[in-house]
Amino acid sequence: MSEHFRVEGGARLVGEVEVVGAKNSVLKLMAAALLAEGTTTITNCPEILDVPLMADVLRSLGCGVDVDGDTVTITTPAELNHHADSASMGKLRASVCVLGPLVGRCKRAVVALPGGDAIGSRPLDMHQSGLRQLGASSSIEHGCVVAEAEDLRGAQIWLDFPSVGATENILMAAVLANGTTVIDNAAREPEIVDLCTMLAQMGAKIEGAGTSTLTVHGVRSLQPTRHRVIGDRIVGATWGFAAAVTRGALTVRGVDPHHLDLVLDKLRMAGAEVATLEDGFRVVMDSRPRAVDFVTLPYPGFATDLQPFAIALAAVADGTSMITENLFESRFRFIEEMVRLGADARTDGHHAVIRGVERLSSAPVWASDIRAGVGLVLAGLCAQGVTEVWDVFHIDRGYPRFVENMARLGATIHRIAAPPER
Repeated sequence: MSEHFRVEGGARLVGEVEVVGAKNSVLKLMAAALLAEGTTTITNCPEILDVPLMADVLRSLGCGVDVDGDTVTITTPAELNHHADSASMGKLRASVCVLGPLVGRCKRAVVALPGGDAIGSRPLDMHQSGLRQLGASSSIEHGCVVAEAEDLRGAQIWLDFPSVGATENILMAAVLANGTTVIDNAAREPEIVDLCTMLAQMGAKIEGAGTSTLTVHGVRSLQPTRHRVIGDRIVGATWGFAAAVTRGALTVRGVDPHHLDLVLDKLRMAGAEVATLEDGFRVVMDSRPRAVDFVTLPYPGFATDLQPFAIALAAVADGTSMITENLFESRFRFIEEMVRLGADARTDGHHAVIRGVERLSSAPVWASDIRAGVGLVLAGLCAQGVTEVWDVFHIDRGYPRFVENMARLGATIHRIAAPPER
């Protein structure tokens, strides 16, 4: 049976919500545990589908993994299996982040090409190029990335684009390489800083975390550690948009508000009252939002993951908004579903022009990825009637207790198991 959400329109979300650990961080931290023999403990983990999937990947490599609530315990053996080709590899994009640790620790890796959200092309060229510059051979054979090196040595590496995944894989290979590695045009996301923090706790020597230049002085070995995952800024921002879209009032805790400076400024421009707190922020919207333009860019720019929420806001705003997508060409698939809900939107290349309407109309819609699914739920809250959102397994991959949190904040939303009628 396929599950879907039934969402009744007209709700105003009010209350307080707690954000747990970042999805875009915890999976990479789990992979980093491969770099040290012994037991590593990661806390504040989100209870989402991707965590047990990554646990399965690590088990296939010989690790013992225990997932208990928000705590993941990983016991890494002295001898690792370097073949990462379990069925779980094809179900999440982040599975490719075992490539760097395996090459760094085992000097060889066979990693099945990853799966994940259908948001556009995400090639592994920069991952492979970085490993080659560190002294490894790398090729794609029979649906796997195959990498091998007699020895890894430090190198000066320039990334053509500040790719998060490439930065992470090169970083995790470089921490055990001989000599010094400099990664220029590195990704600057808070999740990269979180990974650098955990690696430093394990004994790695890394300079420049949070800047576009990472300097890594290779060490002979690392030790296991205990680490707390940073709060999920994407989930935190989701709730901020939820308050603005539904003309609600939400206090969001468990996330560093400085990771969301640009997002909160955009919500202020839309007419929301925004206050930052020590451990979060508060968004209050008393009237119809004003139209605001959005342009997706690597951090500290506006995150592509938040684009569906920007579109949902624009769809009900007073005025015309332009959304520019610079990272993933298939993100605008979401707009096709928004049009089903009555949004006045058109696309031209990587631009979307959205003329806000006072009220959307209900319809059955399908989620194509995690954030698109939540964006459709937010739109459904602003629609007249009952909206059915299908393929909600995507949402489960990124948002723990999503229905329960929504209902507690005032939404009328139910999870239903029934065959879809397309």
